[in-house]
Amino acid sequence: MAHKRKKFYQDGIRFECRKSGKCCRFRGSYGYIYFSLKERQRMAVHLGISTTKFTKRYMEKTDGLFHLKQPEKHCPFLKNNRCSVYKARPLQCRTWPFWPENMKEKVWKEEIEPYCPGIGKGKLYSAKEIEEIIRTQKE
Repeated sequence: MAHKRKKFYQDGIRFECRKSGKCCRFRGSYGYIYFSLKERQRMAVHLGISTTKFTKRYMEKTDGLFHLKQPEKHCPFLKNNRCSVYKARPLQCRTWPFWPENMKEKVWKEEIEPYCPGIGKGKLYSAKEIEEIIRTQKE
């Protein structure tokens, strides 16, 4: 009988955003922030411009997916270490740090935990909650 390996987050993970702005800064392969059509529309409304204007000004398309231009730079909406579009931010930003690529034990322990000051603080997210957050991103 195959033995399923216990996930490193099986007992949950505490996380509370500390508003450091670190997750909005360029860190190598983490540069792509993707937007669905609904997210582009919401952001455009928030900024008081048309979706077309928002898309032309801030987006580019790679492999059929829209993402912020210049993924090798910090988020253009990061102002004074704060998200200037917090209420309209896309799902990817709303679900940090529980991204599928972050939820590998080695990545978490070596890259996420030491980098993000909100890890180990605040609300305890259960393994079930974390897996639900991951699932919403994969859809």
